[in-house]
Amino acid sequence: MGNNKLKLWLPLIFSIVMIGGMFLGYKMKEKMPATARLFSADRKGTVQEVIDLISKRYVDSIQTDSLADAAIEEMLNHLDPHSIFIPATDLQEINEDLAGKFEGIGIEFNIFNDTINVITVLKGGPSERAGLQAGDKFLKIADSAVAGNKIDAEAVKHMLRGLGGSTVNVTMLRGTQTMNFTITRGIIPLYSLDAGYMIAPGTGYIRLNKFSETTYEEFMEAIQKLKEAGLQKLILDLRGNGGGILQESVEIADEFLDDNKLIVYTQGSHIKKQEFRARRSGIFEKGKLVVLVDEGSASASEVLTGALQDWDRAEVIGRRTFGKGLVQEQYSLNDGSALRLTIARYYTPLGRSIQKPYDKGIETYNEDLYNRYHNGAMINADSNKLVTEQIYHTAKGKLLYGGGGITPDIFVAMDTTGISNKIARLYARNTIGNFVYRYYVNHLDFFKKFTTPSQFEKDFNINKPIWDAFFTFASQDSVSVNALPDADKLYIERRLKSMFARQQWRNEGFFEVNNVNDPMVMKALEILEK
Repeated sequence: MGNNKLKLWLPLIFSIVMIGGMFLGYKMKEKMPATARLFSADRKGTVQEVIDLISKRYVDSIQTDSLADAAIEEMLNHLDPHSIFIPATDLQEINEDLAGKFEGIGIEFNIFNDTINVITVLKGGPSERAGLQAGDKFLKIADSAVAGNKIDAEAVKHMLRGLGGSTVNVTMLRGTQTMNFTITRGIIPLYSLDAGYMIAPGTGYIRLNKFSETTYEEFMEAIQKLKEAGLQKLILDLRGNGGGILQESVEIADEFLDDNKLIVYTQGSHIKKQEFRARRSGIFEKGKLVVLVDEGSASASEVLTGALQDWDRAEVIGRRTFGKGLVQEQYSLNDGSALRLTIARYYTPLGRSIQKPYDKGIETYNEDLYNRYHNGAMINADSNKLVTEQIYHTAKGKLLYGGGGITPDIFVAMDTTGISNKIARLYARNTIGNFVYRYYVNHLDFFKKFTTPSQFEKDFNINKPIWDAFFTFASQDSVSVNALPDADKLYIERRLKSMFARQQWRNEGFFEVNNVNDPMVMKALEILEK
């Protein structure tokens, strides 16, 4: 009976105790100094307090969002060069690049004389299915007139991109004819594989421009086709590849390395050591392999190159890589922006740190490539070497260095023959690209006679009529190409030829034609023949 009475009163007793505790806690909170409320929900950091005061009391009207962004960026400037704040306005495009796709209509465009011109149309994409062609000019997008109204490229992208399955109506000018099209937007791939083809009997060539979510898949598709064509040796071109998703480079390394070989490991003050190893039979574990790198090869590119070099699996040709060996993790913030924070370092299988020093400040760090160029590191093999005490040896006795990128086994100097003042002005004004596009669309019937890049490389040359047309076009662009040195003229002719091939076959055509005279590719072929 007594127990039953206790059960009856227990809920009431608990309620009284809870209310009393809440009351006492509230009275204690009242008497606590504000600075002691360490876990108070309404406690603000100093940065937020300052921003609030500026917002409420400053003499002029201020956009506090931009102030907050600037404050965050200044904080990150005191960390490492690769911890960055990504505003919400930039985040979508950055994420699309890593994802390897976006939703749009599938064209490349440029704006000439305040008119949007279609440069290329993605094969099999929404615009090709709707009937657009290279050379078409935009008059209207939806209900907005876009010709002659000073529109910029970002505004055009905003109008053309949209959810897959949605439609956009456009009015185009083709020659003298006005045409209307309805385009159903779709998934547009951002390819990370620029080219994959047989560059010589038994020798394949693959070029990767980044490591996105689709890179391994693209790589496997390309190398499978090359194997079916008789692949025995491979040139893997990672020049200018600034990296991307680590796992994609690890997956590709696994295709070249056997057993349980270590590919890379990461470690940080708050991150335990994590190893990435080969875990399956690879598609190309035995054939001869050359990797091409330069000062633009960074991060995931250096991870892949470092693993293949440490295990004596590949000959590395080119120039010392960028030297980015820091691991970033991206965190979403409440306002739609993101923080990409460095959490660890990459280390090659031998324990080499890829990261170059940044203890002299971000400005000095950012000027490294500029200094390399002016100090002769781009053209002199000895200047290209690292001055470091981090020395390693491979199983076969090869001497390697750590602490500042990947130093190649064989140095190939930068080709500086084409960087004269006049050619620099042609690039600054995009004179070569603008000429190629306009000449191409005005001579489509002629160019359509060439069916493959290899046929084009063999049979097409920059003859006198094309050169004369370029001379006139450049003169109108305030660049005289009269009385050029032979080396400059040859450089321009080769560039024009490669750009015409790109206009017809996109990047695959460009590299297949350009590689014929590329010094680094020529050196790779020489090494593979030995």
